[in-house]
Amino acid sequence: MRILTALVVSLLFLNASAQKKLATVSGIVVDENENPISNVSVIILGNRNGVATNDNGLFKIRVPAEKGCALIFSHIGYNNFQKTFYLSDKEEDSVVIRLEKDKKTLDPVTVSGSINKGQTDIGRIKIDPANALESPTPTGGIEALIQKFTVVNNELTSQYSVRGGNYDENLVYINDFEVFRPYLVSNAQQEGLSLINPELTKNVNFYNGGFSAKYGDKMSSVLDIQYKTPKSFNATVYASLLEQGASLEGTSRNNRLTYVIGARNKNNSNLLSQQETTGNYSPASNDLQSYLTYKLNQKWQLELLGIISVTNFSFIPVSAQKTSSVFSPFYTSDLSLDIQFQGQEKDHYATDMIGFTAINKPTKKLTLKWMASFFRDNEKQNTDIGGTYAFGERDFDNTSSTYGQIINPLGAGFYQNYIRDALTINQWAFSHKGYLEQGRHFMQWGLTFEQTSITNKLYQWEFQDSAGYSLPVSSNPSGPLQLNSFINSGADLSIQKYSGYVQDNINLSGSNNEVVLQGGVRYNYNSLNKEFFVSPRIQLSIKPHWNKNMVFKFAVGSYNQPPFYRELVQYDGTINTMVKAQKSVQYVAGVEYNFTSSGRPFRMTTEAYYKNMWNVNPYDINNVSIQYFGNNNAKAYAYGLETRFYGELINGAESWLSIGLMHTMENIDNFYYYNYFNKEGQPITAQTADKTPADSVRQNLGWVRRPSDRLLTVGLFLQDYLSTNQNYRVHFSMIYGTNMPYNIPGSVKYRDALEIEPYIRVDVGFSALLLDAKTLPPRSHNPLRGFKSIWASLEIFNLIDRDNVISYQLIKDFSNTTYAIPNRLTPRLLNLKIVGRF
Repeated sequence: MRILTALVVSLLFLNASAQKKLATVSGIVVDENENPISNVSVIILGNRNGVATNDNGLFKIRVPAEKGCALIFSHIGYNNFQKTFYLSDKEEDSVVIRLEKDKKTLDPVTVSGSINKGQTDIGRIKIDPANALESPTPTGGIEALIQKFTVVNNELTSQYSVRGGNYDENLVYINDFEVFRPYLVSNAQQEGLSLINPELTKNVNFYNGGFSAKYGDKMSSVLDIQYKTPKSFNATVYASLLEQGASLEGTSRNNRLTYVIGARNKNNSNLLSQQETTGNYSPASNDLQSYLTYKLNQKWQLELLGIISVTNFSFIPVSAQKTSSVFSPFYTSDLSLDIQFQGQEKDHYATDMIGFTAINKPTKKLTLKWMASFFRDNEKQNTDIGGTYAFGERDFDNTSSTYGQIINPLGAGFYQNYIRDALTINQWAFSHKGYLEQGRHFMQWGLTFEQTSITNKLYQWEFQDSAGYSLPVSSNPSGPLQLNSFINSGADLSIQKYSGYVQDNINLSGSNNEVVLQGGVRYNYNSLNKEFFVSPRIQLSIKPHWNKNMVFKFAVGSYNQPPFYRELVQYDGTINTMVKAQKSVQYVAGVEYNFTSSGRPFRMTTEAYYKNMWNVNPYDINNVSIQYFGNNNAKAYAYGLETRFYGELINGAESWLSIGLMHTMENIDNFYYYNYFNKEGQPITAQTADKTPADSVRQNLGWVRRPSDRLLTVGLFLQDYLSTNQNYRVHFSMIYGTNMPYNIPGSVKYRDALEIEPYIRVDVGFSALLLDAKTLPPRSHNPLRGFKSIWASLEIFNLIDRDNVISYQLIKDFSNTTYAIPNRLTPRLLNLKIVGRF
């Protein structure tokens, strides 16, 4: 082993010594019309190191000296170009490289606009989808990357909240079709695959506020996904302990037809079985997606998007042991809870979607899109689980005969949860969109009609028995059995929605400054509540003459969110069809600074925002279940500051750091409670001897923290590789968030009585390139000869093994005293992954 180590070190030393002699090649890359081409990849043949041309087409790269080497110049839509050099040590050479258009490929029909560049959009975060498969997170996918920029406190969910909003306030589009998540999911462990397949994804644009009028009517964010239109055949297969998948992409011989097809399977049983509640977890999620394009001619293109997704979740719990120091409104102590379960849970979620698009480009300046889609969501939840519990102080003395058992019990009892819920949503949507570039203007418009039918049936009840007493305690002991909660409701709704927008990007640039003004307006009419509203929005970006690498951005607009389904459901399960849209005016100001260091690009952004909201529909959240009040009876505000730093610490691998400060509060109308006093004038508490009320004082609750309030959020994603060998890489993911409020359901006085402690999550992945056909092609008899590359990864989830809290389980004793026991998330877990591309 020592000889082998010495040999390896010697080889590395000789290799490093040979690389000491370097020369420099610089120049410009232009097209056939002598126009500079930006973002051209310049790579040394046989080496992954390289650079990209800047906005002026210029590049500069160091190459080995005193031996032959070749540079490969590549760019989408152009033929690759190779040039050979033989330079002396420290010699400098300057060249002009001309790339020719790829004549074999017909350019797809695209929407352009020279003044609709990404740098003019406020709140826009562009993400490389290739990082999704490499990011070491339990959920994986595009959302796992986005969660570094948002508020999240649950590694089992792909959902996120943005700038004081909740999960329902985020828009998600795939190729301009809006897609939806299941609505009945109450626990993140029930979630399956995200509807976004990263392997099919080409572009990811995330807007966390101040987005333009062309996007829909929600109050927080937009995730805009564009699937690939491939130029050649490629395939990917991957497998891990949690997820497996495969994808194909390619074109027809005449390049008129393009296709991407992906299939995935996910099973989180290894992850879920590590939780506090033991039992038989059987989650299974599968999906099949395809995106096809066919170019009829230079003016017409057809597109078809199809998604089939099915998730089944089965759970037979056995037991749970929970221990924590907690606070309840009446008691503080080191508490432990032991539960023995019986029963099971079976859930089913099925989502289907098909979308058809016809794109017409009558002229180079005008593009017209005609879209039709059908979305179907079918959900069923069946739960019948009972639990016998005991809680009190646990014996932690390992020399004691009662070690690990509950001693000094505070209470014992039995509870049962029974659920039979069903939801079916069918939605047809028809849209027209247009794009016109005319001089200094880039105009966009759209019209949409949606027909939605919703059928739901909710049947739920919860029984609690503590120390032989049914809770709540009946005033008539011989009367009927009292249930802690009971819901039996249904609805059959038919909703028509009409919406549209007009938007114009105006180039106001003079001879020195580059200024773009974007103005637009949306309208929306909902037949359910007969509400019509208009939402004007405006953005301004200024690139000052004194620093072309800096952009100042400003935005103000009206963002209104009409109710869909979940917002209509009240606490008793009834449907309030008169709920109006939640409304807000949002102000955003920011600055973006781009610079280079050591030849690598970096970017820093800072944005400040303020949201003023009214007609707010307040809600409580438990895990991922959002329960609305079903009324527009609150007002709220949110403000904050976000700073992000993006850069390539190593060539070709982007990393980022996000820091966000935020505060959000709400004031609920007619939300009050009474403080009671005995005849001695003493406030009545659990410790008061005389609990007979003699007087009371009404106390309005006033402004309180919203469930999404979090002061500080830090997200970090790093990529690195060995300086001596890029075939060995490490991916590091970290999220830190300060405490969040947890509302006790049904309580006004103690609405903010509990806090969810800070969320800290660290995941790390180590990858090794097992096969690279570019540098070492497999031999003809090798069964792996068809692969371009094979990567193997070892991932460590929750590296620091932190017991993060997601919610609280409320337990009552026979005196109706409430105790709160935290529900914790997943511990440390190892995952193995293999990714092959061919």
